[in-house]
Amino acid sequence: MADAIPGARLRPHVKAHKCTGIARRQAAAGHAQFTCATIRECEGMVAAGLGGDLLLANEVLDARRVGALVAAAARVTLAVDSTETIEAATAGGVREVLIDVNVGLPRCGCAPEDAGKMADLARSRGLEVRGVMGYEGHVVGIQDDAERSAKCKTAMELLVAAHGDVGGELRSAGGTGTYLINTWANEIQAGSYALMDIAYGKLGLPFDQAVFVLATVVSAAPGWAVADAGLKAFGMDKGNPALHGGPPEARVLFCSDEHVTITPTRQVGDRVWLVPAHIDPTMAYHERAYVVSGDEVVDMWPIDLRGW
Repeated sequence: MADAIPGARLRPHVKAHKCTGIARRQAAAGHAQFTCATIRECEGMVAAGLGGDLLLANEVLDARRVGALVAAAARVTLAVDSTETIEAATAGGVREVLIDVNVGLPRCGCAPEDAGKMADLARSRGLEVRGVMGYEGHVVGIQDDAERSAKCKTAMELLVAAHGDVGGELRSAGGTGTYLINTWANEIQAGSYALMDIAYGKLGLPFDQAVFVLATVVSAAPGWAVADAGLKAFGMDKGNPALHGGPPEARVLFCSDEHVTITPTRQVGDRVWLVPAHIDPTMAYHERAYVVSGDEVVDMWPIDLRGW
């Protein structure tokens, strides 16, 4: 990623890994400004000495904890999309904001035609408006390259038009699925590229799968086996995890609370490597990541940005 998008044009999203150990390596690769999804992530990044330029790409109605970081010399820009979130930013002591624009994903963001009014209101409250942001999350996972490109263009044309009304230096958008094709944004918020998952793995992107959940087979029967990692070990919103390695017919049948049932059978005590379907919530379920080289554990990184 540092080769594809060097320097300040990439603002890695730490919600994908929730780990300051990984964030430090991203900074060392030239990506020293970050996107956060929660106030807790901002606080953890500042505590780790990585608070030089953070974007909290989320609306909040109580910004006092963000303001406390700003008062302590961190730079935290807050997303706003309404009168209420602008007033919260002002009351909380935030100094810089981005106008969040809805570019097609039915989530946060004001209507594109309202972005200029939101910017005027923010400036009238003494806030510096750095520009706009808009997430094409409904686009990033589309497997057909041409369709993904076309729908990205449609979404970003809305953001560019809103930026014309808002001003500021930033047009912040993008994700791992659109990191190269989104040429309209001058700042890309990709995060999953660092670790990857099944969903993004289907797009043929040039990033390797780096994270696996290692489970132990605790029960076996003719035709199937059961290992000790289930619903509480994986983000399940994008489907079951997948088996890494093994025969071509090896697959996950289903997950229970604490179990994953796989086929064909294995020996009790065997270890199985499972690929998460969605990396972000999977990382948030675990307290630490073990770094391995072959069969050797060479380091342990706390997943220290998890929690609220």
